[in-house]
Order: sequence, then structure tokens, then C-alpha cells
Amino acid sequence: MTQHFINVILPIPIQKTFTYSVTEEEANFLQKGMRVAVSFGTTKMYTALVFEVHTTVPTLYEAKEINQILDEKPLVNEQQLKHWSWIANYYMCSLGDVYRASLPSAFLLESETIVYKNEAFTDETVLEDDEFLIFEALQHQSQLTIHQVADILGKKKVMPTVNELIKKSAIYIKEEIYEQYKPKLVKYVRLHTDYNSDASLNTLLEELSRAKKQREAVLTFFQLSTTKKPIKAKDLEEKANVSSSILKSLVDKNILEFYHIQTDRISFKGDTNDLKQLNEFQQIALKEIKKTFKEKDVTLFHGITSSGKTEVYTKLMQEVLDAGKQVLFLLPEIALTTQIITRLQVYFGNQISVFHSKYSMNERVEVWNNVLENKSKAQIILGARSSIFLPFSNLGLIVVDEEHETSYKQFEPSPRYNARDAAIVLSKIHKAKILLGSATPSLESYFNAEQKKYGFVKLNRRFGNVQLPKIELIDVKEKHRKKEMKGHFSDRMLKLIQEALNEKEQIILFQNRRGFSPVVECKTCGISPQCPNCDVSLTFHKFRHELRCHYCNYQRAMPNSCGSCGSNTLDTKGFGTEQIELELKELFPDFKIGRMDLDTTRGKFGYQKIIGAFEAREIDILVGTQMLSKGLDFDNVTLVGILNADSVLNFPDFRAHERAYQLMVQVSGRAGRSKKQGNVAIQTYNPYHQILQQVSTTNYTAMYKEQLQERWQYKYPPYYRLIKITLKHRDYNKVDTGINWLFKALYHSFGENVLGPTAPAVARIRNQYIKNLVIKIPPKQNLANTKAQVTKIKNTFEAVKDFRPIRFILDVDAY
Repeated sequence: MTQHFINVILPIPIQKTFTYSVTEEEANFLQKGMRVAVSFGTTKMYTALVFEVHTTVPTLYEAKEINQILDEKPLVNEQQLKHWSWIANYYMCSLGDVYRASLPSAFLLESETIVYKNEAFTDETVLEDDEFLIFEALQHQSQLTIHQVADILGKKKVMPTVNELIKKSAIYIKEEIYEQYKPKLVKYVRLHTDYNSDASLNTLLEELSRAKKQREAVLTFFQLSTTKKPIKAKDLEEKANVSSSILKSLVDKNILEFYHIQTDRISFKGDTNDLKQLNEFQQIALKEIKKTFKEKDVTLFHGITSSGKTEVYTKLMQEVLDAGKQVLFLLPEIALTTQIITRLQVYFGNQISVFHSKYSMNERVEVWNNVLENKSKAQIILGARSSIFLPFSNLGLIVVDEEHETSYKQFEPSPRYNARDAAIVLSKIHKAKILLGSATPSLESYFNAEQKKYGFVKLNRRFGNVQLPKIELIDVKEKHRKKEMKGHFSDRMLKLIQEALNEKEQIILFQNRRGFSPVVECKTCGISPQCPNCDVSLTFHKFRHELRCHYCNYQRAMPNSCGSCGSNTLDTKGFGTEQIELELKELFPDFKIGRMDLDTTRGKFGYQKIIGAFEAREIDILVGTQMLSKGLDFDNVTLVGILNADSVLNFPDFRAHERAYQLMVQVSGRAGRSKKQGNVAIQTYNPYHQILQQVSTTNYTAMYKEQLQERWQYKYPPYYRLIKITLKHRDYNKVDTGINWLFKALYHSFGENVLGPTAPAVARIRNQYIKNLVIKIPPKQNLANTKAQVTKIKNTFEAVKDFRPIRFILDVDAY
């Protein structure tokens, strides 16, 4: 007799798949991508995913049986599993990590099945000893979890016993955990069947002549029922101005009755319009994109800010939809989705689903199921980086908007993937096309386009032929010398702000730090309050009058005197968005100032509220961090101010200059998008910096060539690849010894191409010490072999008893 087995992926960071035994019927029923509940280790139950069904007996261990099958049909499809394997291989993490990252956590429950006693069961003689023990325990307790059952019987394999009890109908079980997703029910009201003729209505109203509120409710009900639409209980309460208890008493009197209709959480109200007409430049771009798609699968679309890229995307998307395929539209920031959703819904209405982390569990499950079943409302998926994991079955096009954005890279937890790169592979698996769009492409994408690896299309006219904004650099050093600074604003900046306000126009000010001031310092002894868990000074938040750590969220009240010398001369240094907001309120008391940063956009609708208010022109000046730089479109903004360009430039990272260029061009791209040419004012201590000069002329090619030259000289991407290794542990000496051992081992294999060991700028976060190594991989060196070698060294490292507790983090393409 053949034995049947399945290999499963467990949602834990372990490289291998595990084998469990199944019966023949189970093996015939199971398919790749279904979930099964299995026990792993001593007590843990996991939701595992079937990777393959086979008949090979495992040699190293006895295969356990599975507990139960959780799906009727696969939740995850073949293409996804292929994609997952690629991510696990390329980014050097385990399949379990990818599985855990991909599925909405409602699908991944660690089992707590609950059993109840069946009251109708009386014949105890049919029970075996074990079964009787459980049945007896249920006499005293209303319910037991499987864990408790295992404790009572003192053994691990209790599922068979429980199943026997269910067969003899002594107990029943409720699957509390697997169906965490509940459809949203809406309560409606209708007239009770007894009342349908007009005669009884009159008597009804007479009966209620004393109960004024109830009568009011009934009358309103009839007014509403003329529209022949189902009436929501909530609407009736609002219209008739009565409380829910009044409706309840009418239901008790058998006059009205309640009923429920299931509705989807994610729905679009309103009518759809036709796509906008493209102008000639957009049409040329569209033709060129289609032409490049004939030969290449990936095309880079370089369109300057406000050139109308989104309209070109929509036309392409419409063609893919007409061919009956799905579209994935990737965006870097949740803040951006709110604006683009509204723009796309006008064209595509109900075919759009949105997927990102600010959505509730249930909404994510809903989108997952809709994509899996290829429903009409999941033809276009709009989402942040995690949406590349959805179960697409026939993807036709992926659009990666603002492809240069760092937000596409995931840093913590594993898998540390880059959504743009993973999407390119995903499109290959589906034989789909992928379009990377950006006004400031990343060097590596532009490099690939120059090497003819990607197709390349350029759009360098702004929509409606509006000119690019005038950019002026303001020398802060000079202004300080001439005493022409007011707080953090130069006289020139204030003049520009005043001019825009006089014209009833809006202004965006950009400052890359949140809070009031990044450093609080004692003037007497020069010491500033530090975070107890991290190596950083605390940021002062004036609004709450507290000091806060932006790494671990530690907070404490702002002290009145210095902690070390006791004098009360505490001074703040530097400035953040909060301080700018307060200064503006003093300078322009009659205008409305808004602020958009991590502190003001908590919650699912945090972004919508601020962006909505700004669009409705309720806010005159909006101060914000880099959230503002991402593709937002406001037609009334004519001035963009960057308050301190140097903080972006002087950053210890090989991409600092490229990033600074992208950021500043993107921020300036928010100005003057409709009719009038906009202005951009950049305050800096070093106006002659080559990057600032390139920003002021928006000269991407000059920046690209210069940066590329440096990358070649110093051996960085796109020529060399990078793998970064990070060690973390609470004990500094352990990390130190570990990293030195590692350096020797790696140096032995890769020689000069190992950089380090170094401590990062913030060398301790949440009481964990951090040390880094970087491995550079020359252009000709085989990537797969390099990774295999690194994995081998990692395994040796982890086999050392002293090193085992150290967290070992691998980050491929860590930038």
C-alpha cells in the first residue's frame, strides 16, 4: 500500500518545507495552495500551505499526520508559489517568511479550535475511556480548546479522539478561528406582512395616535417607501429623528420587521465617465510605449512632473481590461492612493479594489478573495508594495508609479524585497507587460534603459503646456550675515509667501523632520537628553510638551532644568515641521496653516482628511515631510518652499545625492500645475552645490552622468551589486566578536570586496547594538554562487553556540 505525503510551507522563518502524512482520500482531494492545520514542535498548531503532494517517504523523520484541511479550493495559486520561490531565493529569506508576509493574517491563525458538549447526547456507554474523560470534563466546563483537551488526556494526538466523539455526536466543535472574516451585514426595515391593505393603515395610525414618536417613524417609513428602494434602519432613524428603541418597539408590536442584506465593505458610489482625451504629446508617448512593448517586457516612462502620466496609464489600462486581463497599479505611499483612487474611480468605477496596510483585516480578506475568483470588481488592483503578493490569475499589465521611491523597498521584517524588482519578475511569470513611470527615474532603471534592457519613452511637456516652475536658490549664510532672517524664513521666502497669499493661492512648505526641534541642549554644560534605549537625542514635541524618540517611541515630559547640571537654560536646536507651523501662525495669523507628517496622519482616513481639506482650499499653507513629494496633484499651489536643502544632501549614504535630487525635483513638481508658472524657493547654506544647480535647471541627464561616473569610480550599483549583513544583540561584546569572526570568514572568500565592519549612525536601537558588513559583487561575478557561499558562511556562523542568540539579517540590494 502506498503512503501519501504532502510538503507544506509553515509561516515561520525556516528554510525547508516539512513533510506530513495524509490518507489516500486526502491526497486525492488536496491541491497545491490549500491550507491545512498541522501541529509543529510540541504544542504549536500552525496553518500550513500545501506545496506539493507526493509519495516519497521522508528519511530523516517520521511524518506526523495533518489535523484538518481548511480549504475547499486553493487559496494560493501556482504563479504565486513560483513568485514566492523567486523572492525567497533572490532576497535570501525563507519561503515561510514570504508566506507570512503575503497572506492577510486572518488566513494564518494558530489553531484554537473549541469543542462543546452536545446536550442531546445521553448514552455514555458507547464512549471509550479517553472519550469519556473529555465528555466528563465538558460536564463541568461549557467549552474546551484543543490545547486543554490535550492537557486532560496527557497526549499530543487528540484529533482522532475528538473526531470519534463528533461521529458519536457527543460533542460538536465550532471553528472559532478559521472564519475570522465576517461579511458586513446591513439592517433594513420593511412593513410586517399583516399590514398591507390601506384600511389597516388608517387603523394603525389611529392606534399610534398616543405614541407620537412611533407614529412619526411609521409616517416617515411610508414617505421613504415611495422610492421602492429597500430602507435602511439607520436611514429611517435619521430621517424620522427617532432612536433605535422606538423602531424596536414597532417591531415588537408586529408593525415593522427587520431583515439583513450582506454588503461589500469596499464599494464605489457614483457614475463612471469616459477617459480624458490625451493631448498630442501624450498620444505620441502612448504609441511609443505600445511599440516598445512589442519587443520589451519592461518599459521606463520618463515624464516630467505634471506631464499627465496618469492619463497615459489609464488608456493603457483600459486596453488591457478590454482584453479581459487584470491590472496592478503600484504606488509608493498610502497618502498617494487616496488621491489616485478618486481619479481612477471616475473612469473605472467598480472594477477597482484597493489593497494596503491601513485597510482592516476584513477588507484585505475581501480583496484577496475577489482577486482569487477574478471577480469583476478586482480587475484593477491599486496598492502599496504588499499588493504584489495577491493571487492574480491573468495579469496583463503592471504599472509602477514613481518607480524611484524608497518606499518600495521593505527593510523590516523579512522578506526584504523591492516591490519594483519583484513586480518585474511577477510580470514575467504572467507573461505580462510592466511600465515603470517617474519624473526622476532611479539610476539603475535609467541605466537598464540605456543598456537597451528596458524600453524607454520620454514625455517632456507639462500638460496644457504649463511651464516648469522657476527655481531660485536662497543663500541662508548670506541672509544670516545681513540679518535678513526671520526665524527660519529668509525675507525672500516670506515675500514670495505673502505674494501667493495675496493672490489667494496655496503654498506647500517642505521640511524633512517632524516634531518641534530635533535637539534640546543645555546652554550651561552642553548636554542634551538622550533616549535610554537608543543612541539618539530625543526630539522635542511642543504640542504635547514632551520629548520623544523617533526610533522606539520612548517619551517623557520636557524637563524644566538640565538633568546633569541642574541649570534651567535648556535651549532647542534645529527645527521640525511643528516649529515651522507655529512660526507661520505668528507670521500669518489670518491664514489657515496645516501640517502633514507621521504625527498628523494616524488612522485610516488621516491622509484623506488633510489632503481633502487642502484640495477644498480650507488650508492656505501646508507644511509637511517627504509625504508631500509623492505625485500629489493640487491645482491651486503656486509656491513650493524647501526650508533646509542641506539636511537632505549631507547624508551618509552612496545614494544621498541621487535621492536629494529626486526629492527636490518631486517637491518642486507640486508647484504651478494648472495655468500659471509656479515658483520654487530653496533655502540652503551651499547654493553652489552641483546637485542644487542641477535641480534649479531640472537637468536629469547631467545629474545621471555625474552620479554614474562616481558609482563606477567607487564600485557601487548599478555596476556592482550589494549584500548587506547586519548583526543585532543586546550584548555589545557578542555583536563585536560575531562581526569580526564573520568579516574574517567573508574576507577569506571575497577579499577586498567586503566592507566593514561598521556601526551605523544610530548604533543602538531599542537596546540592541547594531553592526554592519557590506559585500560588493563585481559585474562579472556569479550572483547565485555568491549567495550560496554567503549562506554557507551564515550556517557555520549560526552553528557556533555563542553566536546563536545574535540576530542575523541579510539584505540583498540594500538601498
